[in-house]
Amino acid sequence: QVELAESGGGLVQAGGFLSLSCAVSGRTFSNNAMAWFRQAPGKEREFVAAINWSGTIPYYADSVKGRFTISRENAKNTVYLQMDSLIPEDTAVYYCAVGVQLSTARGRYNYWGQGTQVAVST
Repeated sequence: QVELAESGGGLVQAGGFLSLSCAVSGRTFSNNAMAWFRQAPGKEREFVAAINWSGTIPYYADSVKGRFTISRENAKNTVYLQMDSLIPEDTAVYYCAVGVQLSTARGRYNYWGQGTQVAVST
């Protein structure tokens, strides 16, 4: 059974940073794209960042470009999200996902984690 386990969320002041990790077990996804989405209260789940199977092509939502960095370590079946210069608008539950190919569309991802809460205070 495939499981995705996010970690690293928490409460941070604006301007601070957090590092999220997502470890995948049950299968190897070294040939798949991996991504991060987030969902704030009362809002739709939105795309944050994605990375291709080899880790050479990252892609970001405009709202996080220049502040967040996605990376992956296939040997550990893990994807990371380094979040710098956090702002209150980044407050959300962050989910990692695995898909066939790089995409910003939620429907392109087949496996999802349970999410980790990120809260940014003013």
